[in-house]
Amino acid sequence: MTNPFPGFDPFLESPAFWSDFHSRFINYWCESIADQLPGDYEASISERVYLVEHDPDARKLISHDVSISAEDFYSPAAIQSSVSTLEPTTIPMVVLDGPRETYIEILHRADRGLVTSLELLSPANKQPPGRVEYMAKRPAVLSQQVHLVELDLLRSGQRVPFAKPLPPADYYYIVSRYEARPDCQVYSWQLAHELPTLPIPLRAPDPDIHVSLSEVFRTAFERGRFHRRIDYKSSLVSEWSDVEKQWIQQKIANLKP
Repeated sequence: MTNPFPGFDPFLESPAFWSDFHSRFINYWCESIADQLPGDYEASISERVYLVEHDPDARKLISHDVSISAEDFYSPAAIQSSVSTLEPTTIPMVVLDGPRETYIEILHRADRGLVTSLELLSPANKQPPGRVEYMAKRPAVLSQQVHLVELDLLRSGQRVPFAKPLPPADYYYIVSRYEARPDCQVYSWQLAHELPTLPIPLRAPDPDIHVSLSEVFRTAFERGRFHRRIDYKSSLVSEWSDVEKQWIQQKIANLKP
């Protein structure tokens, strides 16, 4: 039994599978990119951590049980005793940790300069609180002479912002070439379509390379054995119209055990 859909499997949006799928897709996407890069480029996988405060109460101000006046604090007796009786105060730390997201960087070997950054968007950067952090760091890339590629295979969550509405679609591939900003290229397609082969820009005058997202997805899906793990009787994470739900159910009905 394989993926019942011609392209992306919408059941992968489930939190039970997305993190694993994201890691596998990034890995095989990076390999596909590396296979096509000219010799003076290299592709590598980097990681970011979204900082999430797990104990909001730890930020509350701590009230003191004992009040010491300045006169008492600077008295000769207090200064003398503080040297010999200095003790630490135990205060809870605010532990910041959160989801870890991998992404791809294309570097130019000669100067180790970053050429292109590629993202597979996740719930961590499409929903609060991670979205706030992602949107704060995104301008740092856009302000440099670095191309940014963002692949959005999630129907749920907020899309990245644009000055004009995106064309109606389920999935998007956004190519922001630094020399063309603020304009960018937006590729879009529906769930019923196979994932396309799309460009990845390099440093001029080198031409784009083209990677088949369909092949990358197929490899990630098969190596992850998701066809064995997904329960197609479960509910979908994203909202779909009645017509779309009917189409999804028809594809699932054609599954062979």
